[in-house]
Amino acid sequence: MTEFAFTETVDVRYQDHDTMGHVNNAVYVTYMEQARFAYLTDGIGRAPTDLDMVVVNLSVDFNRPVEFADTVTVGASITHVGDTSFTMAYEVRDDDGVVATGETVQVALDPDTGQPRSVPDDWRRAIDAIEA
Repeated sequence: MTEFAFTETVDVRYQDHDTMGHVNNAVYVTYMEQARFAYLTDGIGRAPTDLDMVVVNLSVDFNRPVEFADTVTVGASITHVGDTSFTMAYEVRDDDGVVATGETVQVALDPDTGQPRSVPDDWRRAIDAIEA
């Protein structure tokens, strides 16, 4: 398993399962979203109302299904910060190891215009501190 500077434990709910008895593939994106939200709010200290950004790209690779787990752990890391965007990598794990990996690209937005803006300097400093 890869080591991530930030991890989030996520409850696996009954409703997360599909008719085949395992966690539905779309739910993994929600698990990654929960980890991303925690990284940005708890990790870099942004208020939820100050997360002016959108996801512009998403990819997920599935290794195997999650069955009968109470929780999963999602590792999250910011792997690249550009001018207006940043890339996050994810690893979803259950007790038996890695079940899925993913990546998202987010673009920072100007809160007044909704247009792309540079990733704020305070975000960059906090990201550097987490990822060090």
